[in-house]
Amino acid sequence: MKKNNDLYEVFLRSIRGVDHRHVGSLHADTPEQALTYARDCYTRRSEGVSIWVVKSCDITASQEQDAESFYDPMDDKPYRHASYYVLPDEVDNM
Repeated sequence: MKKNNDLYEVFLRSIRGVDHRHVGSLHADTPEQALTYARDCYTRRSEGVSIWVVKSCDITASQEQDAESFYDPMDDKPYRHASYYVLPDEVDNM
């Protein structure tokens, strides 16, 4: 078996019902090894209930310098912003 030592991004869900969040990166030869390394590195104190590992080369992302042309301006659609809506007094935390 050829050793690749690929770079993996690690995402951790701290408690059930919340989103996974990026917690770091690591090198591993296989996805299974990356998962084991991620468990050992990022959940030593029972911080997580679920781990995702993704090869960095498999992530496609937009570039910050292209943000203006990549995202449509929403100035003409104020209803897309949360600040457009007025919450009733009964709703104190949203």
